[in-house]
Amino acid sequence: MSMLITGIKSLLGIETDPVPYVSGKAMSRVQSLEDAWLLMHEGRISDFGPMKELEREGFRKQFPDLKEVSASGKIVLPAFCDSHTHLVYAGSRELEYTDKIRGLSYEEIARRGGGILNSTALLQATSEDEIYEQSLLRVHEIMQLGTGAVEIKSGYGLSTETELKMLRVIRRLRETSPVDIRATFLGAHSIPAGFREDPDRYVDLVVEEMIPAVAEEGLADFIDVFCDRGFFTVPQTERILEAGLIHGLKPKIHANELDFSGGIQTGVKYQALSVDHLEFTGQEEIQCLLDSGTMPTLLPGASFFLGLKYAPAREMIEAGLPVALASDFNPGSSPSGNMKFIMSLGCIQLRMLPEEVLHAVTLNTAYAMGLHETHGSICRGKKANVVITKEIPGLAYLPYAYGSDLIDTVILGGEVMYPDLKV
Repeated sequence: MSMLITGIKSLLGIETDPVPYVSGKAMSRVQSLEDAWLLMHEGRISDFGPMKELEREGFRKQFPDLKEVSASGKIVLPAFCDSHTHLVYAGSRELEYTDKIRGLSYEEIARRGGGILNSTALLQATSEDEIYEQSLLRVHEIMQLGTGAVEIKSGYGLSTETELKMLRVIRRLRETSPVDIRATFLGAHSIPAGFREDPDRYVDLVVEEMIPAVAEEGLADFIDVFCDRGFFTVPQTERILEAGLIHGLKPKIHANELDFSGGIQTGVKYQALSVDHLEFTGQEEIQCLLDSGTMPTLLPGASFFLGLKYAPAREMIEAGLPVALASDFNPGSSPSGNMKFIMSLGCIQLRMLPEEVLHAVTLNTAYAMGLHETHGSICRGKKANVVITKEIPGLAYLPYAYGSDLIDTVILGGEVMYPDLKV
């Protein structure tokens, strides 16, 4: 199928000379084209240019099946890439939400058997088919909100059998969903109750049984560890990452959400593709990340929902770092995959410019899941994953109107996915 979008008010996120990600001051500059057209063919971005140079009849002769869509008064941008979610889960945790309102902290709820362990119990009691059906609804939800690529982590299983069940669900979603999905094994998400007195014994289970089983079935692209206070120590994290590398799993890390844990430095040491959360980040951590190739990925949705401090995005960008933003969509600490709202939090709470948050939710977060060569920008040859907004004044209006539904059309692989338009 071929599709031509015409009359575009502003085509954002253009790349003519592709780069893996955007850092520092460059994050405040977005390449754009006003009054533009965009051509997509066989699922890829074929070409783009100004309307005054559009050779419509030539395209119609070249592509007999060409469908034309008008975007008059509208903005076209790359579909969002969400590099950190836990959207495969069973049930919900709104009762813990009321506990938070009453003043209990995230850690207090976890000590009472809530938090991750609550989701573990629900997951173990739910069939694989039911988990798939629940999770597919969430994938469709984020797609309608403009997300075209997503990383989904396991981590609510905390046993070999249930972790594999989660990863098989992720594989089914990958096979049946138009959204591009990357899978991450996060068996080291928390320490199960039965191992609290001897957490190294659980690390043994992750290293000696879970990782080989995951690798044997080819269920994951990445391996992740929650390296933070009250979860996994630096030595435990290193042991798990080393085992993952032996089995071909690229490292990623949950780091420094609750304290200065050493997780950022550990991620850089093991060439992690990203280190995520980073609420506790100082100059030592920033210096460590500079020129490392590891993407700092901030999750402001979790800070918003839990009432925690926000990561120091401005200090990172001003030091020359790239920054990615992801939703952390999960049932306990960020029950939303709305990347437009994440853009708003980036501006309001992290003091990022609209141009910076656009890079952070497209190209930089595509890099954070290894998809920058095919996703995250309007670039000839990249996958035709794009979003058409409703009629809005400009880019800044997207994060400014934080509660408004501004997504008009979602196109993935060159096909309209939302709404079901007759083009």
